[in-house]
Amino acid sequence: MNSSTLTNHQVRLAKRPEGTATRENWKFTTEPVGEPAEGGVLVKTLSLSLDPAMRGWLNDAKSYIPPVAIDEVMRAGGVGRVVASKNPRFAVGDTVYGTLGVQEYMLVAQEDLKRNGLVKIDLNVGTIGQWLNVLGMPGMTGYFGLMDVGQPQPGETVVVSGAAGAVGQTVGQLAKLKGCRVVGIAGGAAKCEWVVKELGFDACIDYKAGEGAVRAGLKEHCPKGVDVYFDNVGGEILDHVLAKLARKARIIICGAISQYNNANSMPAAGPRNYLSLLVNRARMEGIVVFDYADRYPIAIAEMAGYLKDGRMKSKEDVVKGLDTFPESLNKLFAGENFGKLVLQVAEA
Repeated sequence: MNSSTLTNHQVRLAKRPEGTATRENWKFTTEPVGEPAEGGVLVKTLSLSLDPAMRGWLNDAKSYIPPVAIDEVMRAGGVGRVVASKNPRFAVGDTVYGTLGVQEYMLVAQEDLKRNGLVKIDLNVGTIGQWLNVLGMPGMTGYFGLMDVGQPQPGETVVVSGAAGAVGQTVGQLAKLKGCRVVGIAGGAAKCEWVVKELGFDACIDYKAGEGAVRAGLKEHCPKGVDVYFDNVGGEILDHVLAKLARKARIIICGAISQYNNANSMPAAGPRNYLSLLVNRARMEGIVVFDYADRYPIAIAEMAGYLKDGRMKSKEDVVKGLDTFPESLNKLFAGENFGKLVLQVAEA
């Protein structure tokens, strides 16, 4: 194909948000696609992963990854198809995963292949949605956060917040497979019912059920305390769980979605009940999934097996159209997504 005749539609950061990002924080641009240079590839974006971490990438602050620059195409992981290649490792028609950005096409130079994490994926192993969910970054985060940091033992009680979201659904199902009692925390009766009936959690606490619902739910469902807590939300829910820790508990800090849209002048709320870590000889540790990149194939192979034999499920919430990106991203922070949020850019 002659890619030089194609037009690339992109979403770029126009200005950094104060609090919630709105459409005014983005600009929609077009530019010619161009041909790949020697050793490079051209990828057509099929679907993108929308994740809470994307909000943190918009802040001009030190983090585990540089912030998205003003006028830069918004960073996003995704699945695409190779439409032109000058690299023997990639053939036209290959399905790939990598950091494609919020755009229709990604031209990847040979020297950027590793930085973009561009790898071939097999759609016989999982669907595009599953490669962005259980077999993708959320699944890897859940796997290594739970197994390496949480170190769950059979019979222990594992609590996971954001239980119906991308990371949470993997964590809970994996903990059950490892012989644990699993209690989820999610927003709304429908999500809680799905987490218990479809994913097999032992219980799920609806944090939207009114004042005191989380505290009462933890008391009811974790009578012996919480051995492992996988935290995706931070804020008050983290404090409630800290108050229910068992001896030698492990807390995995994965995210704090309740705090991401605070105004820049308002720092994230810290835990008030942190002395419970001292009293219970517990520990709290952060998880950044990129630290485990060399071991992704091990986790993918294990969880692909669970998907194939039906012991693990993967639910995606798919929205369509690059132009919907600003509003679609904010679904995460309003708790409107049900499952892993995926932005479909083009038909497979």
